[in-house]
Amino acid sequence: MNIPSSERLEKVYGESAKSAERFQALAENFQKKYGHDEAEFFSAPGRTEIIGNHTDHNGGKVIAGSIDLDTIGAAQPNNSSVIHITSEGYNKEIVVDIAKLDSVAKVSGTEALLAGMMEGAQKFGFKVGGFDAYVSTNVIAAAGVSSSASFEMLVCTIVNHFFNDGAMTCADYAKIGKYSENVYWNKASGMMDQMACAVGGPVLFDFSNGSQPEYTPLSFSFEKKGYRLVIVNTGKGHADLSEEYSGIPNEMKEAAKVLGVELLCETNLDNLLAHVNDIPNDRAVLRAIHFFEENRRVDEMAAAIEADDIDTVLRLVNESGTSSWELLQNCYSLQNCREQKITLTLALTELFLKKIKDGVCRVHGGGFAGVIMCLVPLAEADNYVNYIAKYVGDSNVYPMNIRAVGAVRI
Repeated sequence: MNIPSSERLEKVYGESAKSAERFQALAENFQKKYGHDEAEFFSAPGRTEIIGNHTDHNGGKVIAGSIDLDTIGAAQPNNSSVIHITSEGYNKEIVVDIAKLDSVAKVSGTEALLAGMMEGAQKFGFKVGGFDAYVSTNVIAAAGVSSSASFEMLVCTIVNHFFNDGAMTCADYAKIGKYSENVYWNKASGMMDQMACAVGGPVLFDFSNGSQPEYTPLSFSFEKKGYRLVIVNTGKGHADLSEEYSGIPNEMKEAAKVLGVELLCETNLDNLLAHVNDIPNDRAVLRAIHFFEENRRVDEMAAAIEADDIDTVLRLVNESGTSSWELLQNCYSLQNCREQKITLTLALTELFLKKIKDGVCRVHGGGFAGVIMCLVPLAEADNYVNYIAKYVGDSNVYPMNIRAVGAVRI
């Protein structure tokens, strides 16, 4: 069984030796599990949210980028209505019969997610079919770098290639993933995670146009500006926090309703300030202020990137993190406010950054638990990794880069 060529691997990963080993193991496991002599190979990255925390679901703006952690798959159609997926490290095979989607319970889990995607794809006018796939991932699970969206975009890429002749767009992928999470997981997700995984590279997103988000690729590299992006897993996943996660968009919409609109993108900060006393939920007001100020910061950062102004980029990342902590309030869960892995890891990181007098950190992604993001000078990157690993463990610290390629058949 042939694996992707060195040229294709270089385009996606910037190297071909280590990635070839991953795909060789993937091919062997796929053939052993499903007996196919041939396979097509696919990859979908995780994502990092640079700025624009929790704005997409209210039609806001985000700058995000795909990362060099990804989910890979070997797959082939099986000429049936049944999808079989074996995910490395999980004992149970995922099996979904497209002809019997009504029988799949709408509960959190990969089977429900896959069934929801197949239902969503058909509702949006695309073809689906049975296939076998063996999947492996190094995207951190339940920790804010979109392991679920990475899996979703991998499946969409497979379905697009085998059954739709490449007709599906990145926005279609994102709509399908969002539909599944909304309907089958009862999770009020937006489309940012899916879009960032699908498109690839650093990207400016504008979600004010509903199901057709606008996006503009940006030319930017933290590494070229002298900084290493480090993602730190703080030690607790957010898989069991869907209610608090969903509370953010719901409370923003609660404020929007008082302002006479459905989503906050349809109004402005001045209107909010004129009606503060009309909104009984104080936290909804604070979260709405975060939304408007975060949108402003996204625009400022896009301009700073265009001007090659790294100092302003870092300042805005820091301001965004402070706003998430103080206004958005997604740094720890009220279910157990004595457990504050995010805020503790941020505090420890800030002590390090104050000592070296450079760099910034912030909560990353959905929040409440999971990961933080740190931008640290290249000369201090190893020192920071060693420092923070003393508190969270070596296996939970991930120096990484922005990946230029999104969800793709390799």
